Amino acid sequence: MSFADGLFRPLVTLVIAVVTVIHLIDRPPSLPGLTWALTAVAIAAAVTSAFVLDRLPEGWAVAVLTVFVLVSALLFALAPATAAVAYVFLATSTAGRRLRSFQVAVVLAVAGSVLATITTWLVNVPDAPPWWLCLTAGLPVLFGLIRRERANAQVAAEYAAALEERGRIAHEIHDVVGHSLSGIAVQLDMADALHAAGKSGEANEAVLRARALAVSGLKETRRAVHALRDAAVPLPESISRLAESHGASFRVIGEDPVSVEIAQAIIRAAQEALTNAHKHAPGAEVDLVLEYTASTIRLTVTDNGPAQEQQCGGMGLAGMRERAALLGGTLFAGREGPGWTVRMELPR
Repeated sequence: MSFADGLFRPLVTLVIAVVTVIHLIDRPPSLPGLTWALTAVAIAAAVTSAFVLDRLPEGWAVAVLTVFVLVSALLFALAPATAAVAYVFLATSTAGRRLRSFQVAVVLAVAGSVLATITTWLVNVPDAPPWWLCLTAGLPVLFGLIRRERANAQVAAEYAAALEERGRIAHEIHDVVGHSLSGIAVQLDMADALHAAGKSGEANEAVLRARALAVSGLKETRRAVHALRDAAVPLPESISRLAESHGASFRVIGEDPVSVEIAQAIIRAAQEALTNAHKHAPGAEVDLVLEYTASTIRLTVTDNGPAQEQQCGGMGLAGMRERAALLGGTLFAGREGPGWTVRMELPR
C-alpha cells in the first residue's frame, strides 16, 4: 500500500470532515436541515472510501462511490463557503483510482459535474460558485485514472522482473544440476551394463565416477546459490569478496551498473578462474581486473603458474563460453605471456 493510500488519504478525509463541521457551525447554511444531512452522508462515504473501500467487492465499491460523488456534488452547491466543496474532488479522484471500469468512473465524474452545475443554478445560495467552476468537479477523475495506470504499470514491471528472475534461476539450475545429473545417469547406466557383463571392477570404477560427479555437482550448486545471492550486491564488491577469499589481488577500472544476467556471468567466470588457478597453479599469484568501457565490461584473471594446460573446474570452459555467447560476448582462456589468462568480455 502506498503512502497516499495508507496514511495521507485517510488523514485528509478526516481533516476535511472536521473543518467542514466547524465551518457549518460557524457559517450556518441556507438550507440547514438538508445540508447537515448531506454532510453526514458525505462524511460517512468519505470515511468508508478512505479506510475500507479497497477491501469491498466491486459492486459495493461502485455503490459507495456513487453516493459519495452525488452527495458531495450537492454539497458543492449548497455549502460553497465550507470545506465540503473539497469532497466532490476527492470523490471523483477516488472513483478514477479505485473502480475497475473506466466507463463507470467517467460517468460518475460527469454526473457529479452536471449535478453540481444544475444544483447551483436551481438553488440560489450566498457565495455560490460560478457554473464553469462546477464543471471542474469531475476533472480529478483523470488524476485517479493516471495514478491507477501507473500502479498497474508498476505491478506489470514487477511481475516481468519476477519472471525474468525465475528464468535466470531455471537457467542456472539447468546448467549446474542438469549437467551433473546427466553425467551421473550415464555413469550409472554404464556401471549397470558392465556389471551385467561380469566386469565388476570396471563397474565399480563407473560408480566411483558417478560419486565424483555428485560431489562436484553439489559444489557447483553451492557456488550457483552464492552467485545468485551475490547478484544483488554491486558487481565490484562481489568480485572483491571472491578475490579476497582466494588471496588474489583485485582492481576495478571505471564503474557503472550492469544487468543481473551480466553480473552473474562475470561472477561465475571469476569463480571458475579462481578455482582453476587454485587447482592447477597452487601458490601462484592471481590478479583480477574488472574493466568498464563505453560498450563492454571485461573481467581478466591472470596467474603466473607453470606452463601447463588448465581447464576451469565444474562446468568448465564450454559452459562459460556458452554463457558468454548467450549474452553476446566472448570468453578467452589460454596462455598470454608468462601466465594463464581467463578473459570474459560482454556487451553492456
